[in-house]
Amino acid sequence: MVFGLRVRWLRWGIATCAFVCASAWPLSSRADGAADAALVARGAYLAKLADCAGCHTNAPTGQPPKPQAPFAGGLPMGSPFGTIWTSNITPDPVFGIGRYTYDDFERAVREGVAPGGKRLYPAMPFPSFSKISDDDMHALYAYFMHGVKPVASRVPETKLPFPFDQRWGLAVWDELFAPHERFGPRTDRSAEWNRGAYLVQGLGHCGACHTPRGPAYEERGLSDGDPLYLTGGTNDHWYAPNLTGDPDSGLGGLSADDIAAFLAHGHGRGLSAFGSMVEVIEDSGQYMSADDLRAIATYLKTLPARAKSGHVDTDPARNAATVDVLRTGSIEYPGAGIYNAYCARCHQADGRGQPGKYPRLAGNPIVVAPQATSLIRLLLDGSRSAETQGGPKPQRMPSFVGKLDSTEMARVLTFIRNAWGNEAKPVAPVQVERMRETLHR
Repeated sequence: MVFGLRVRWLRWGIATCAFVCASAWPLSSRADGAADAALVARGAYLAKLADCAGCHTNAPTGQPPKPQAPFAGGLPMGSPFGTIWTSNITPDPVFGIGRYTYDDFERAVREGVAPGGKRLYPAMPFPSFSKISDDDMHALYAYFMHGVKPVASRVPETKLPFPFDQRWGLAVWDELFAPHERFGPRTDRSAEWNRGAYLVQGLGHCGACHTPRGPAYEERGLSDGDPLYLTGGTNDHWYAPNLTGDPDSGLGGLSADDIAAFLAHGHGRGLSAFGSMVEVIEDSGQYMSADDLRAIATYLKTLPARAKSGHVDTDPARNAATVDVLRTGSIEYPGAGIYNAYCARCHQADGRGQPGKYPRLAGNPIVVAPQATSLIRLLLDGSRSAETQGGPKPQRMPSFVGKLDSTEMARVLTFIRNAWGNEAKPVAPVQVERMRETLHR
């Protein structure tokens, strides 16, 4: 099993010189907007930070995988209202954004309005992108117009059911839920903290996954001044955990170095990235400069503990008791036998996993999270760990569909969520069954 933190949405490739150009903040102004090599390189790095390719590049499918053109769109994104197809953002003049002026580009990215007044669905995180600085916006425009290969590829049209197909209503949504403000550095904080806040709140748009959403699909906070910001959220049937300082289900038990290592390689203090966070690590995190990794970690470590959920008892006796249950096969814990048969080989009887290979389950924030959504989906779909330069060899967790029924999955997850000192709500078979139906598993 692969469990871990999910910081979500940062992406695409860059040369070493781009790290040098982008590592200092604020970046130098380029009022002339010239598309010289340095500006394009800086824009490429910023596109990586903003995870543009993550949504606008369709993932390889089939056996063997068919290569997909970067930024050509066509990726289906699940939403509570239906499937949203991502757009082609290559500079192709017919199917992409090749005819966009800078003002067109800036308005689409910051305000969610395409040329002709077409409103974009908030799957595009323009509430966060509104915080992007003018200098960075010019660099992004230079990159997409001069550093990306045009691809003449039409993407499927998004067709949501009524009333969500009425895009005029998005103007009202925008007025209510999408403030259009640039990031303003705090004078009482260090330059490193401000850089981290800018990346997390703006370009990185971490809140798009890690902040709960309201009934109108609005993020319930866009900065650390909002009490629900980064306290955990569910997207596409994955639960992105709490990134505040909660010591049990949040980042309170991790150091800044742990967080930076996790972002760079998908592993940190026994935790491992899973699901869509793996792509974030592979296509973005591993290419981030050391300064930016540290800035993000520094900022996140200053967030106070909020939305406490679950508990982890670190008393060694609790761990020893679980090991004894697994050794004796106590019938009072029906999930224990399933764990022994299918999980213990990788994650060990003491729940500590194997560093750099299989994550720990004891004291893992996602294990004691308020929702078991990600745990259930991991059993149904499986996952793999990240493959990065200089990182550990990737490992794969298999799907247990066909091996375990819904009741057995619920039992083993309930056991894991309450073993080795973990204390979290049990998982009911009906929860697994509903996820099976949703994912057609």
